[in-house]
Amino acid sequence: MIGDVMKKILLKEYKNYMGIFIDLSNNKPGIVDNFIYYDYDNLLINHKELLNKDNKYYIYCNGGIKSRKVVNILEFYGYDVTLVYKE
Repeated sequence: MIGDVMKKILLKEYKNYMGIFIDLSNNKPGIVDNFIYYDYDNLLINHKELLNKDNKYYIYCNGGIKSRKVVNILEFYGYDVTLVYKE
């Protein structure tokens, strides 16, 4: 891939009305209100059953490595995904 064109926002910029927040790191009680936890492998293997291409998804993990990979792969599959990262 030439350049880094994925959509990104800071964690503090995310608001619930923007779309569905997916936390790959299983933070409890959760880094934001109203989040969904998916295991990294489960999400990638079962994305057709777990996600809907009509929705917007915001993908987060503590370190940012898994979320970046998930965003790249889901973008390739045609999902509207945004990487959420800490400062």
